[in-house]
Amino acid sequence: MASSSGNDDDLTIPRAAINKMIKETLPNVRVANDARELVVNCCTEFIHLISSEANEICNKSDKKTISPEHVINALESLGFASYITEVKDVLQECKTVALKRRKASSRLENLGIPEEELLRQQQELFAKARQQQAELAQQEWLQMQQAAQQAQMAAASASATQQAGSSQDEDEEDDM
Repeated sequence: MASSSGNDDDLTIPRAAINKMIKETLPNVRVANDARELVVNCCTEFIHLISSEANEICNKSDKKTISPEHVINALESLGFASYITEVKDVLQECKTVALKRRKASSRLENLGIPEEELLRQQQELFAKARQQQAELAQQEWLQMQQAAQQAQMAAASASATQQAGSSQDEDEEDDM
């Protein structure tokens, strides 16, 4: 970085990440500690330069969030156009990895049950619910039929009692 204040120390790439990249890129080369420190500082400065330019481009387009397109435009405006193809490839790879993570974290994926089996279980539950509903409807219909029969029998009994009572009244009148 251009200045060396206490806060700038917090704005560096972790040394372990740089060491890992160096080992992966140059497996058979020894790199001195001061060279590693220089690489860390160069990476930090590069990120600061690109992010500042991307922020300016973002502000000029009246946006509040820096998008990948802002970063790509910053690379181009700073003379790093040769990196754009590789940056776009890495961006696509990141999107693919993120999509896979989202899919892997979904509840269905975590169950470990194939989708076909889940669908079969769902159909079984639907069939069972339909059968229970049909049985309930049949019980209600039978109860209504029984209530109707009881009402008819009660009405017939009341009618018979009424007829018997009126014929008994007639018999009593005849006796008088």
